[in-house]
Amino acid sequence: MIVSENWRDFEVLDASDKEKLERWGDYLLIRPDPQVIWNTPKDKRLWGRHNARYHRSSKGGGHWDIVDLPEEWTISYPLAIGRDISFKLKPFAFKHTGVFPEQAANWDRVSLAIRGAGRPISVLNLFAYTGGATLACAAAGASVTHVDASKGMVGWAKENAAISGLSEAPIRWLVDDCAKFVARELRRGRHYDAIILDPPSYGRGPKGEIWKIEQTIYPLLCDLSLLLSEEPLFILINSYTTGLQPAVLTYLLASSTDTESSLISSDEIGLPVRESSLVLPCGASGFLSFSG
Repeated sequence: MIVSENWRDFEVLDASDKEKLERWGDYLLIRPDPQVIWNTPKDKRLWGRHNARYHRSSKGGGHWDIVDLPEEWTISYPLAIGRDISFKLKPFAFKHTGVFPEQAANWDRVSLAIRGAGRPISVLNLFAYTGGATLACAAAGASVTHVDASKGMVGWAKENAAISGLSEAPIRWLVDDCAKFVARELRRGRHYDAIILDPPSYGRGPKGEIWKIEQTIYPLLCDLSLLLSEEPLFILINSYTTGLQPAVLTYLLASSTDTESSLISSDEIGLPVRESSLVLPCGASGFLSFSG
């Protein structure tokens, strides 16, 4: 398992009864997690001090119960390349805060790969959300094309770049349907040295385009293989979908890409839990690294 264990401003304190207690900077949040099917005792000294709690509705959706929490605040992550990146946080719909902290290990992996390449690297980041991977790549010196279907998320990512000192970094910010954007890039003859995908299980594009990962991910990967440059560096794909286990990601990458000169590693990704000293699973990642 790949464990994101180098955070200073974030930690999972405990997890029990379909909830997890997390520290985000100076604030404690309780958020639902359907994978937490165990029912271990909840220490009141920890769980009773939360600043906000997200309650899921039986009818779908849910709401935040705010005890004492600012409208927004910031945290930072120390990249393995020796530079911090920062994020604006706020409680918003569907229990989210604006960062998937388990991805920190991948931010280290891609930034180290880019820094170690010793040459200019162009990165395509699809389903790029609020820009964690974009910031990591830019901090390592890459030029990045950041694509997400949500105008609000792209705006948020720009703010994160600003507070990370990356406002002047070579980043293209695009609001677009990812599959349609890739098709247009193929027609334009564009190429990228590295590609990152963090697709949702289900979603909609800016014009209502339907995205279902099981139906769409393989043809998208096949198209992306044609976007790779003559000296590709890596492809990284993340999955939060139960059916797309690490072995499935390996098979997808191997069957959609020329892998004769590459190495694929796929694994679960997780976060350490302080109280239990165990690791909370948070999805899977597949990483295809090209040699030479």
